[in-house]
Amino acid sequence: MEKTLTFNRENNDRVKAVGESFGPSGKSLVKPGRILMGEGRLLKQSPRNKKPQTKIFFLFNDVIVYGSILLHGRWYKKQKIIPLETVKLEDIPDTDSVKNQWLIRTSRKSFYVAAPSPEEKRLWMAHIEECQATLLQQGLSATNEYAVSWMPDSASDICLICEVKFTATNRRHHCRMCGILVCHKCCKDKAVIEHISATKKQKVCRHCHNKQQEEVARSRGNSEEDELAESSDEEEEELDDSLLYQSPSSWLDTRMGIYAGIGAYMTMHPVKT
Repeated sequence: MEKTLTFNRENNDRVKAVGESFGPSGKSLVKPGRILMGEGRLLKQSPRNKKPQTKIFFLFNDVIVYGSILLHGRWYKKQKIIPLETVKLEDIPDTDSVKNQWLIRTSRKSFYVAAPSPEEKRLWMAHIEECQATLLQQGLSATNEYAVSWMPDSASDICLICEVKFTATNRRHHCRMCGILVCHKCCKDKAVIEHISATKKQKVCRHCHNKQQEEVARSRGNSEEDELAESSDEEEEELDDSLLYQSPSSWLDTRMGIYAGIGAYMTMHPVKT
């Protein structure tokens, strides 16, 4: 009983400290039953940046929180919170230029992250999936639709629809429905993508917009046919990387109620794969 009370108190202090580390712009993370499982630095690939950026990531038993590093161990900014039930992980095989990477997909946003070593990648993926499985066992429903991952800006110098060259004035844009790079002229249309926002219209390319319009027209046609059939029946009837390698990620030893480095944690609690 005393150990449980000590664990709860120390965990609450850790959770509170993480929220406060994002300053006044960050949201409070204190919530009954929320446990800080681990933390570390990962490289996040943004389609707008050619070079991946080092971000701080915190894994809780119900959410992932990440942000930009101002001063490691003290202050962060641009806090982002992702509910685990909305997450889907996809492993990315190593190449000559990409190592220890995986894709985090959510209904609103999808992005690539990379760990400093194969072991850290394995641990992050295993712990996220363990926490997610526990949530789903408790009755939460997993998301069925996920946002596409955007094509990096460096992937093309031309619009992939009209093939006009990108310049300082003719900038790159991303279709929110398919993720390709297009010019302003080819993404003037907007559409509601329900798994991103049920009300706010998103920027879409000309091809996706035309496809959606065809689907709407087809749907309306089917509805009209159904209405006619019903009417007939009635008549008949009447969706900075240097920081990365300074220290490994830390994970919570839930049995002891303390943080441990990867080596110590894995000795006591090897993750099942």
